[in-house]
Amino acid sequence: MRRVFRTLARLLLLLLLAVSAFAAFWLGLVPQRLSPFSPLALDQPHQWFVDPKLAALRRDPPLCQAILRGPHVEAVAVADLAFENGCGARNSVRLSTAGGARLSADRVSCEVAAALALWLAHDVQPLAVEILGQRVQSVGHLGTYACRNIIGNALWKGVRSQHATANAIDIGGFTLVDGRQIGVLRHWASNGPEARFLRAVHARACRYFRVVLGPEHNVSHKDHFHFDRGPLWTCR
Repeated sequence: MRRVFRTLARLLLLLLLAVSAFAAFWLGLVPQRLSPFSPLALDQPHQWFVDPKLAALRRDPPLCQAILRGPHVEAVAVADLAFENGCGARNSVRLSTAGGARLSADRVSCEVAAALALWLAHDVQPLAVEILGQRVQSVGHLGTYACRNIIGNALWKGVRSQHATANAIDIGGFTLVDGRQIGVLRHWASNGPEARFLRAVHARACRYFRVVLGPEHNVSHKDHFHFDRGPLWTCR
């Protein structure tokens, strides 16, 4: 009987160690120098272990500056915002371009900026050429940092949004090189190639963002995609 208890105790200890290790990587607590994974590379499509590589940027401004460089992204570090009442931001940047498209955002977390660059370069641009015959020239968004709670879900009433820490962005649409505008509100429910493109890029975003929400999630998202790199995971 004692042998059984010892075996169970060892198994429980191993389980706790595995869960702790997973949580450490998930929360970005493991510095890159101690990580078994190579640093994130914005020029490499569909690389392995992209989520912990993105998470490693969260608390490492020097690594962020080393990764967020041209030609893949144009971004400059901005001053931290002191945390108060659940709102604030650390290690965030001002975006000008990402993945070959203009994307102007005053404040967004480093890991969200990197995720955007990967998504745009390796998924959005190829899909735009394949489905619409043109590359994306610019991306329109409805907001990044905002000191507010989650909107549109009664279960999360009173809970701060990832926008409150600059760890989220709401994408409203795309402008192609030929001037065509593809909007989530206008085209998501249509039957043309625009809808096919929007649904494809929405699905591909789940590779890089932990929470990906669109018009089919609820009415609050009828005109945009919500992407964030928070602690939860869902793609709908």
